[in-house]
Amino acid sequence: MSHTPSRRTVLRGLTVTGAAVIGFAPATRTWATTATADGADLVGIPPLDGTLSTDEASLAAASDDFGHIVHRRPVAVLRPGSVRDVVTMVRFCNEHRLPVAPRGQGHATQGQAQVSGGLVIETAPLIRIGPLGPHSTTVTVGAGIRWSELAKATIAHGLTPPVFTDYLELSVGGTLSVGGIGGQTHRHGAQVDNVTELQVVTGAGEFVRCSRSRRPDLFHAVLAGLGQCAVIVAATVRLVRAPRTVRHYLLPYDDLETFLQDQRTLVREGRFDYIEGQVSADPEGEFRVHTLEAVAYGPPAGPAPDDAVLLRGLRHNPSGARIADLSYYDFLDRLAPSVAALKEAGLWDWAHPWLNLLLPGRSTGALVSRMLHDLTPADLGPGVVLVYPIRRDRLTTPLLRTPDDATPYLFAVLRTTPPDDTATVDRLLAANRSAYELAASAGGTQYPVGSIPFTRADWRTHFGPAWPRLARAKRTYDPRGILVPGQGIF
Repeated sequence: MSHTPSRRTVLRGLTVTGAAVIGFAPATRTWATTATADGADLVGIPPLDGTLSTDEASLAAASDDFGHIVHRRPVAVLRPGSVRDVVTMVRFCNEHRLPVAPRGQGHATQGQAQVSGGLVIETAPLIRIGPLGPHSTTVTVGAGIRWSELAKATIAHGLTPPVFTDYLELSVGGTLSVGGIGGQTHRHGAQVDNVTELQVVTGAGEFVRCSRSRRPDLFHAVLAGLGQCAVIVAATVRLVRAPRTVRHYLLPYDDLETFLQDQRTLVREGRFDYIEGQVSADPEGEFRVHTLEAVAYGPPAGPAPDDAVLLRGLRHNPSGARIADLSYYDFLDRLAPSVAALKEAGLWDWAHPWLNLLLPGRSTGALVSRMLHDLTPADLGPGVVLVYPIRRDRLTTPLLRTPDDATPYLFAVLRTTPPDDTATVDRLLAANRSAYELAASAGGTQYPVGSIPFTRADWRTHFGPAWPRLARAKRTYDPRGILVPGQGIF
């Protein structure tokens, strides 16, 4: 029922650049403030602990992401002061059919967490870290916690989450919505495979705790579910013993197939705690420089690394090998200096039309060779190419779709290009689509953090036998379809 609410009721926590949000106007689908209200019929905003912002800076920030390619403008941004705020506003948006998208660190690359004409919920204020001690086996954290913050908090007690993405300044809620793959995935699965419980707010505005044994349909629809059924507000993450130091190996290879075969051998044997790899251009501009990156954990997480044992039988070029001992956190945060340099040079704000694929191991050599043949240093820019294997038997999350192969490979072309060069951006997006189609024809899938033009039919194909599970959960938990329309799935 429409009404003009009492100002005393609605002003609590709703200030925005000097004006207070006093209601929502269904006729114009806009938020009214004390500065803009003109007597129109308004629906009152429930009391909040945080802030509901409609100022230009907030809306502009929520209309952009790390990709700097897609721009969808919301009508308001919620900075919750509590989980209760998320429940309140999702329930409100469900009632009025307003689209909603949670936003962590804004690291999406194709507008996935943007929402046109709706509400963006910034999860960054949800930063609680639960009790921790030296014998903890799990920790419960707010969805807005960055993995760097969680790493520091747990390492202080000699503990660590088992899996990290390469870049640590991502939110827990963000990576759990897509998967969270890293160099430890061949041992421990993805980050989503190491969650024991979630606290979520469904599209109907219901707060729910779910796990493998409690509301498992919702639990499995949220992990790697791309935000379609619920907003993650907290997660309970598994912990293992952390090493004090690690030994870091960079091993050069001249030949792609030998590089891939040695990676596969190491992953199958579990010789290292972390395995990744990069391909870079040689002086002639051809992508023929292959570097296997491996890390062995030291005590108390593992024995003191023995180079002779760890490197036995590998076919790298020994004269070019680089080996270093690092503190565990310095290893985890190894990208920080490069990121700082990119920011200082202004390149962090360039467009990022990324390509992220999961390839069947049996076809990886041929597929990567063909895709690298079409890649130029100019199109990559100051980005990187990643190639590394994972083990499918370590992956237990139904919605994290991978090729039907025992040892799939992640292949990522992390491009950087000037954002105002729209012709180049469009060409690279088309190249991403062509690469995806090539991979899909061989049984590959996309890892959905990149910039690949996708249709609803593509999403059905992507989820395959898991599609009925996701569609059923969507109907149950987001019956009005308000959550994260930017993915383009439903």
